[in-house]
Amino acid sequence: MRLAIRYVSRFRYPEFAWDSHNVLRACPTSDTTQRLLDYRLDVEPAARVVTHIDAWGTRVDEIHVRDRHQELQVAARATVETSPRADPHEAADLAGTGARAFAEPSFRDDHWVYLQGTRHAGRPPAVVDQAQEAIRGLEGALEVVDAIHAQVHESLAYRPGTTYIGQDIGAVLAGGTGVCQDFVHVGLAMFRAVGVPARYVSGYFYAVDGTEGAMPHDAEISVQTHAWVEVAIPGWGWWAIDPTNHLMAGERHVKIGHGRDYDDVLPLRGVYYGTSDQHLFVEVGMSRGELSALPPLGILEQAQQQQQ
Repeated sequence: MRLAIRYVSRFRYPEFAWDSHNVLRACPTSDTTQRLLDYRLDVEPAARVVTHIDAWGTRVDEIHVRDRHQELQVAARATVETSPRADPHEAADLAGTGARAFAEPSFRDDHWVYLQGTRHAGRPPAVVDQAQEAIRGLEGALEVVDAIHAQVHESLAYRPGTTYIGQDIGAVLAGGTGVCQDFVHVGLAMFRAVGVPARYVSGYFYAVDGTEGAMPHDAEISVQTHAWVEVAIPGWGWWAIDPTNHLMAGERHVKIGHGRDYDDVLPLRGVYYGTSDQHLFVEVGMSRGELSALPPLGILEQAQQQQQ
């Protein structure tokens, strides 16, 4: 599937800002199921842009605007080609892989960093208890992953505006609502609590509202950045699953990058000199086909979270 993506962020300041330095992670990666065909970055006012690959393998665009300005717009455009992802349930050699394989010392050593608690995905007792209860009596490696995946999806209802970035996941779980990064952080905590290596994935999802899992009726839609999980399966590799929608990541999931949690793949962060007051407007659009098929997006009239 060929998909065109445009990510736009606009900052407005009531007074002048200067020496603005921002770090952008919006460029889709290339891997075995996804190929980046085109990527362009436009910044207004004129900026110095330096690009590098971070420790997690994600492209980072560092944007520096030295002159005084009252508005900063960052527009990233990309075209990618995706293909279906393999399903480990269909791998004959995994049929007899037991959950004990997660505890093999060599496997744990290779995935140590994705077994640790983090600021956004710690181990509150309630989260650990739910994870352990969900897998009680299960012996197969894939059974364990499927059970945690289902548990996360059933524990939360998708409801924007009910949580905030940095909120304790124990409180998120108790509240029973959240957005996709909440599903992912709860999922990371549950998987890691039972010894399953898991990592946070940031990207785009070509679906209505990013929550239904349904193919859009129209070719061009407005979306928001999305998040899902990749878990390491012994003897197979990383398996991408989407707990918000309770499905396996597929051709409509476009990966930007991965890390330990949200902080490692935050779409845009920065610092500047000037007033602390600012207004941030974010919009993401996706289209089937070529990038030229996607018209310019209007800037939203209300501030939105960058990740839903």
